[in-house]
Amino acid sequence: MLLEEAVKPISYVKSRAAEIIERIAKTHQAIVITQNGEAKAVLTDIETYQKQRDAIAMLRLALLRNQSIEKEGGVSHADAKHDLRNYLEQRLEEQ
Repeated sequence: MLLEEAVKPISYVKSRAAEIIERIAKTHQAIVITQNGEAKAVLTDIETYQKQRDAIAMLRLALLRNQSIEKEGGVSHADAKHDLRNYLEQRLEEQ
């Protein structure tokens, strides 16, 4: 989908909310919502949103590990794997 097709004014979204949500759930393509001609929000499906949140969490872990390595010299692969597994299990329990 072209970006121009994915940008919709809020009035369009209000009048076609059910149709838009169904299309987003099916295609996993987000829609940029504008208000007064300016981009204000992005509407996406829950699966894509969760994947993005998980990816951000993984990047944060990688950043924390890099900072830890710089400060303390790092941790063993086994310890890092254990910590990551515990973190992901904890995230799943929260859902």
